[in-house]
Amino acid sequence: MSGAEAPRVAYSGEPGAFAEDAVVAFFFGPRPVPVPGFREVFDAVLAGRAGADAPDAAPIIAGVVPIENLVNGTVRESYDLLLEHDVAIRGEVVVPVQLCLAALPGETIETIERVYSHIQALGQADRFLRRRSWQLLTVYNTSAAGRSIADRGERAAAAVLSPRAAALAGLHILADGIQTVPDNRTKFVVITRPDAGLSSDLLRVPPARQAAARGTTTTLVLGVRNEPGTLMACLAVLADEGINMHKLESRPSLKRAWEYVFWVDVDGDAAAPAMARALGRLADVTSFLRVLGSYPRADA
Repeated sequence: MSGAEAPRVAYSGEPGAFAEDAVVAFFFGPRPVPVPGFREVFDAVLAGRAGADAPDAAPIIAGVVPIENLVNGTVRESYDLLLEHDVAIRGEVVVPVQLCLAALPGETIETIERVYSHIQALGQADRFLRRRSWQLLTVYNTSAAGRSIADRGERAAAAVLSPRAAALAGLHILADGIQTVPDNRTKFVVITRPDAGLSSDLLRVPPARQAAARGTTTTLVLGVRNEPGTLMACLAVLADEGINMHKLESRPSLKRAWEYVFWVDVDGDAAAPAMARALGRLADVTSFLRVLGSYPRADA
């Protein structure tokens, strides 16, 4: 695929970020577009362009945001932004998390005083980092941590990031494989505008083949009245229709104090007869119901 035809996909961070790995793993020959944060990914998807785009830039067709990490669990900001914005989930991709400690050439483990990274990465390398009395400082992105050290020429400082991001920043790896869980990984979701699909020729694995091999997930968001048994009534609908639920999360509704919405991942496509019946019944027992999307399940 030529550069002019390559899909432009927004992600949070800088080149070398795990989110960029997700873009490359999901799309065929993409042009990843870095933006400062998760909210900017949503803004870029809805606007079709990033803030720094040239006027004649090709449109941004999709974005990727992390949704869950094997060690740290749910990425709550992504859930809140999904609820806040009118987008659809078109797919998911799982990226291995390999972390290293890197610094400017000439530094050693003994000379390091400060360690920078995203709070999630610091947590994922907690066992290694606790061995020394380093000052741990959070930044918005793992790759940005390495880039800022390199740009400032900051001595006695190191970053927790991927080996690829360390190489891109010109940093020297002091310790590799420092993640507490060796097979740690992060799941990202691929989002688009609701009226925009993704052509199969843009993707590394055609959706039909991916769904046939791994199944389909439908993500629902629902609100219930603050009364006894209301959530149970929703779960009973799914059980009655033979629909398997494999994830249930609650988040504040952001509308009223102490009220919550529930995120539900279930097996199956929203267009399937059993799911269509379930959605109709759920509308009768919920105060709010939204289908975020049906999409092929990624490798775990």
